[in-house]
Amino acid sequence: MKQIVAGIVAHVDAGKTTLSEALLYRTGEIRKLGRVDHGDAFLDTNSLEKARGITIFAHQALVEHGDLRLTLLDTPGHVDFAAETERVLRVLDYAILVVSGTDGVQGHTETLWRLLARYGVPTFIFVNKCDAAGFAREAILAQLRKRLSDAIYPLPAMEQFTEGSAVPLDAFAEDIATLDEEAMNDYLEHGVLSVGRLRSMIAVRELFPVYFGSALKLEGVEEFLDGLETFTREREWPAAFAARVFKIAHDGQHNRMTWLRVTGGALKAKEIVSSSSCAAASTPSPAQEDDGMAWSEKVDQVRIYNGAKFETVTEVPAGSVCAVTGLTRTFPGEGLGAEPDAESPSLQPVLTYTVLPAGAESDTAGTSGAAKRGGTGHDSVNRDDAEHDAAKSGTGRNEENDTAGQDAETDNSSPVLPQFDDLTLHKVITALRELEDEDPLLHVVWVERLAEIHVQLMGAVQLEIIQQTLHDRFGLDVSFGPGSILYRETITAPVEGAGHFEPLRHYAEAHILLEPREPGSGVTVGSALSENDLDRNWQRLILTHLTEREHLGVLVGAPLTDIKMTLVAGRAHLKHTEGGDFRQATYRAIRQGLMEARAGVSGRPETPVESRPDTTGEGNCRLLEPWYRFRLEVPADMIGRAMSDIQRMAGTFESPVTDGEYAVIEGEAPVSEMRDYTMEVNQYTHGHGHFSATFGGYKPCHDAEQVIAAAAYDPEADLDNTPDSVFCAHGAGYPVKWYKVPEFMHLDFTTSGK
Repeated sequence: MKQIVAGIVAHVDAGKTTLSEALLYRTGEIRKLGRVDHGDAFLDTNSLEKARGITIFAHQALVEHGDLRLTLLDTPGHVDFAAETERVLRVLDYAILVVSGTDGVQGHTETLWRLLARYGVPTFIFVNKCDAAGFAREAILAQLRKRLSDAIYPLPAMEQFTEGSAVPLDAFAEDIATLDEEAMNDYLEHGVLSVGRLRSMIAVRELFPVYFGSALKLEGVEEFLDGLETFTREREWPAAFAARVFKIAHDGQHNRMTWLRVTGGALKAKEIVSSSSCAAASTPSPAQEDDGMAWSEKVDQVRIYNGAKFETVTEVPAGSVCAVTGLTRTFPGEGLGAEPDAESPSLQPVLTYTVLPAGAESDTAGTSGAAKRGGTGHDSVNRDDAEHDAAKSGTGRNEENDTAGQDAETDNSSPVLPQFDDLTLHKVITALRELEDEDPLLHVVWVERLAEIHVQLMGAVQLEIIQQTLHDRFGLDVSFGPGSILYRETITAPVEGAGHFEPLRHYAEAHILLEPREPGSGVTVGSALSENDLDRNWQRLILTHLTEREHLGVLVGAPLTDIKMTLVAGRAHLKHTEGGDFRQATYRAIRQGLMEARAGVSGRPETPVESRPDTTGEGNCRLLEPWYRFRLEVPADMIGRAMSDIQRMAGTFESPVTDGEYAVIEGEAPVSEMRDYTMEVNQYTHGHGHFSATFGGYKPCHDAEQVIAAAAYDPEADLDNTPDSVFCAHGAGYPVKWYKVPEFMHLDFTTSGK
């Protein structure tokens, strides 16, 4: 039997869950059709999903039809949970894109299409709600081809077929043949196209089959199942064990479950599995294990889920999707065995909120330190992390830095916010860390200098779900301050940063080359250092420190992105170097390089430095902000108002397209300016306008100067992220300011200057 894993994706209210129910009902997996609005859908098993009538988490179901055994992964349709959908895409053989026959292609539909293209997922399209009044088949088909792909064609259902069976394509045969050179040769020679040829074209995304029907009334569902059976192809898997993690969850007993797809060999219960970084390393060192780069753990249970129920098995073959217990260090996107780690997700959180005790007034929260400083509280080191670093390094804060920190606190004083008591604070952070483990795009941040918990996420609906989950699962009641924009930082020119850490009986020096990368690339790391200059185990440790946390920029203290960090020089001491020493040296090297970049340095700093460089501007650092990709539909006589609004919000747009009585404008604009624009559109169009927006990536901040000034962030007073180094003389360590480090460091620069 052919084994296929397919994910079902759609914009909200397209009927995705209804189609899932119809597929299960038609194949005899369920006896009664469930409804999202009735709270009895087979795959919406979570209490929050039942209460709200939306899919929040990805769920698994098993479907058999003819010779097809289909593992169906149902994904959220709401834009706030698109990150959950993106994670699922990494493990799919095929995707089922559901489009509403009445609403047509929406903004989120296009986002999903771009994600499917990014991960190279072959896609079947099901146009739903074709029984509704106003449905026009040809108009929808034309819209799909215009806004998604011109390779979208209806394919017939075939009950009896072989690989070489001719497919009756009628008038579409010649058009489909033009999509592929080999298909055209087949068509010219035989006058038809075979099942095998169409399978090949679909598998490489040259052809996208589309089917029409009504899931609620079970119309077209059987034909769609026949199409999946006919035109899908099972993959061949390697013999060596490999697996890709795509989800972390916790069951009712708080057991941590790792959801994965086996992509090679077989997975057995009670066997030891390793991270791909560990598998790639011949002899991982104890230092590596301690610092989290590579690991090996035993699988306790292997579960095959079907809705809310599961079966415990002893072994699953390649191609299967399962959930396992016993693994504590996995994360979504991680590769196990021979499977490499996935690339960084394209979707990123855009908003940050302060977590407050239940009942805290929102206007009080709005006067918090984060709000006063432009909402940029991005200090990503919690109390435990800071204590760990200090203990491991064997040093504390020096008098100079303590004074600087006190001055900073005085300068940034703000009204006192409602505070959690220590016990509740611990419970809230612990609970949020568990939710963060499940959703890597939920970032939980303890801001030491403000004594606040911040959460970074996609939108307001996700925030409501977190609030309800904390209440239902953990018995914790919290409120949130007003949301603010989550900024990020990058650089525009390469720079080599140097970090030295040498208090008494400690020694480490690291040079990190920072280079700008293309937008959306995230943070990448590597080493260009010979093992003759620095032992391999120390190099691996440094690479771990580069990836183990979010490193902050020096403009507003926002996380770095679109940057490559390369180890280019390093030195250890045979007797005095410990693992924590390189943590300190690495962190300081990154910050030192960023400070040099802000001073306008490219390549390497000039030495010696007679006076403190000017770091009041951006220099070669850049502040980034999230942008929306939007689609605005307004009555034609209001197009002038719409274009004026977009220009006022610092947005850009393409030439408007008039379609009858309505005009359509597509473009991009900063989230900070457009996040509340939906209400404004409804107001001035009297409900006749339609605005949709999706995350469009991070771009240079349109009002960077004002944001930086409002943040009032002092990178030299951020004691957890200092750019300064520590050297040793006469048996005692002493601090050296970042701009003086090139005069004192023990290794030469490896890069050229300006």
